[in-house]
Amino acid sequence: MRARLGAGLAIALAVTAVTAAVTSPAAQAATLPRPDHTLVVVMENHGYASVIGSRKAPWVNGLPAAVLTDWHGVTHPSQPNYLALFTGSTQGVKGDRCPVTVTGASLGGQLAGAGLSFTGYSEDLPRAGSTVCAARGYARKHNPWADVVGLPAAVNQPLTALPKDFASLPTVAFLVPNLCHDTHDCPVATGDAWLRRTLSGYVAWAASHNSLLVITYDEDDFTRANRIPTLLVGPMVVPGRYSQHGDHYTMLRTLEALYGLAPIGQAAHRRPLVAVWRS
Repeated sequence: MRARLGAGLAIALAVTAVTAAVTSPAAQAATLPRPDHTLVVVMENHGYASVIGSRKAPWVNGLPAAVLTDWHGVTHPSQPNYLALFTGSTQGVKGDRCPVTVTGASLGGQLAGAGLSFTGYSEDLPRAGSTVCAARGYARKHNPWADVVGLPAAVNQPLTALPKDFASLPTVAFLVPNLCHDTHDCPVATGDAWLRRTLSGYVAWAASHNSLLVITYDEDDFTRANRIPTLLVGPMVVPGRYSQHGDHYTMLRTLEALYGLAPIGQAAHRRPLVAVWRS
């Protein structure tokens, strides 16, 4: 009897070990899709309930999206959230200021180092490579790739440079609207209409071209919870509501995992999204 119990325990431990190996974060990350293109759009200053389920955002709410119901900015105000999403750190920035100089790793640098590509597109940026702090509706505080030492000026582009042929997009692109269209200074409905005009073509194209859209917000309207709307759309995504707790570091970790990149900064302490993807 004791021998049979010992054998049973050994089998149970072996099964547990195999199951743990299969479901470990590393094993899960290995099963993630690899989009041909990913476009990340960062909006501004609205909490989850201000957008998700709101009649003021009909286009966003009509998307076949994976909606993340427990997603958060990492702090207030805006600028350190952008830095967190792009560099894995708030870089010690506690307010909104310009200029900021960042040395070290960034998502853009990682992609280049892996032979992939990155471009950031900012609405109202005066010209490619500009380091101006503000111009019309553009604010450099919302443009972290302009702060990172070592990234070529060519990755810093105005919205007018966004390719009409989406197949010409880089591997990963960030898109930052101006201070009205990102809903910083204008209503949710204005931002939703801008998203529809700007992204409807990409959403339709991505559905048959293995490409992904991420829409997120930098922070909410300055609550302690800092719960933000975040959703993913693409043929590799299963639409629905997903309750995994996450933040900008988690999204960075997910983007890195999609392209086989090592996590940087605080992203190393997060698990990438797994449940949203088609098997």
